[in-house]
Amino acid sequence: MPKYSLVVPIYNEEENIPEMYRRLSAVMDNLDRHSELILVNDGSRDRSLQLIRDLYRKDNRVCYLSFARNFGHQVAVSAGLQYARGEAVIVLDADLQDPPELIPYLIELWQQGFEVVYAQRRRRFQENWFKRFCAYTFYRVLNALTDTKIPPDTGDFCLMDRQVVDVLNSMPERDRYLRGLRAWVGFRQTAFLFDRDPRFAGEVKYTFRKSLALAINALVSFSKVPLRIATYLGLVAAAIALLMAILVFYWRVFYPGSPLTGYAAILIAIFFLGAVQLVCLGILGEYIGRIYEEVKGRPLYTLGEIGGFEKERTQNPR
Repeated sequence: MPKYSLVVPIYNEEENIPEMYRRLSAVMDNLDRHSELILVNDGSRDRSLQLIRDLYRKDNRVCYLSFARNFGHQVAVSAGLQYARGEAVIVLDADLQDPPELIPYLIELWQQGFEVVYAQRRRRFQENWFKRFCAYTFYRVLNALTDTKIPPDTGDFCLMDRQVVDVLNSMPERDRYLRGLRAWVGFRQTAFLFDRDPRFAGEVKYTFRKSLALAINALVSFSKVPLRIATYLGLVAAAIALLMAILVFYWRVFYPGSPLTGYAAILIAIFFLGAVQLVCLGILGEYIGRIYEEVKGRPLYTLGEIGGFEKERTQNPR
């Protein structure tokens, strides 16, 4: 059995795969024990799967999973964790923004007794000020709203001990925010600071829309504060409505000709109450939708192809 498992999710990364493999292979050659490289093809539409098959044929350390369709980055990482057999599991992206050459430093901290070693970004190259600002704000807001303290400026680039991976694999959640789950499980954790490189080639896969969806997923997964906000908005709206009712009655009795008792005041009150109700319904809908996804009990993903594992399956356990 391998001592180290390297898990790499891949989605339309044909331009990066050869260089990624070259650099990862050089690192694996210098590790102290046998390692495996698990490439998870997340329904790529380019030549990524063919390149993965080629690597699998020429290097017996390479294993791969290929989804029947695109299921998303977090699910791809989860699949890699479920199939990883190493005593330590390292997760990194295929675009080489997570430098493979840092893996020995993560292993060194693991050997010192840390069960989780997460790479924390010190600087971000080739990212505009807006994206850096959004990332900075998101982590601070998330930690302010949740009981689980998720380290800021971290991604999925990390090393996890076998014990931690087993706990993560036992979690039945479908909408997964892995860096949050990684913090939630506990164990001894430490950071390794690094400068995040620009993409080696290709287009950015985490667009603003996908990043926003991941942020909402994180908030809903780890915080009940939005539900409390909906309650507070309802109480504020009720208080304002009661105050308006008293004022309108007062103006109607003592100032019969006041324009404040006309249509404008009524419309303002209606629009305000309608906005509060829609916001609250949206928050409730997000949580109800999460419950709906969980209770259906479908598999987290389906596999169209698999190679390099002793026991091959067509789909994962629930």
